[in-house]
Amino acid sequence: MPLPALQTGGPVLTADLDLPSSWWADLRLALEATSTVVTDRQAVRQQWVDKNLTRFLGISAFQVSVWTTGHADLHWANLAGPPLVLLDWEGWGRVPVGFDVGLLHAYSLTRPATAARIRREFAHVLDTAAGRTGELVALAQLLQVAGRGGHPDLAPHLVRHAECLTGTPVPVP
Repeated sequence: MPLPALQTGGPVLTADLDLPSSWWADLRLALEATSTVVTDRQAVRQQWVDKNLTRFLGISAFQVSVWTTGHADLHWANLAGPPLVLLDWEGWGRVPVGFDVGLLHAYSLTRPATAARIRREFAHVLDTAAGRTGELVALAQLLQVAGRGGHPDLAPHLVRHAECLTGTPVPVP
């Protein structure tokens, strides 16, 4: 790989990135192209949602109504560029719409300027009912990781964002 990942040492963003508009446009196009791939691979399962939303978000489980094909591990250590390169495709498959960009946004919450840029660039996804569903599933998965001791610097940001989206306190592990 001739370009280094945009983040080293883990998936959580530790410094704001000054990426050109063309990089963001390429990311939108790459995710749109990925969404058209037909597959039976499941990266996120409804059974996980059924079992874990109440546990990690404090809300009732919901039926994911809109699925798409996604990267399923979209974070800054799996992105390079410019030009855009998406790395680490081992977990790709069917995910709720909004999951990939919700995950990238969540991994950016320690850097408000970059998190805000993601929300602007992907408002067409995140500001829909289906996109919010995917974002909530991504947050629940990261809160599960945080509950096991992962990403301690990110955990309070995840809790705040989840509570903002749901209006419900996140259960204490």
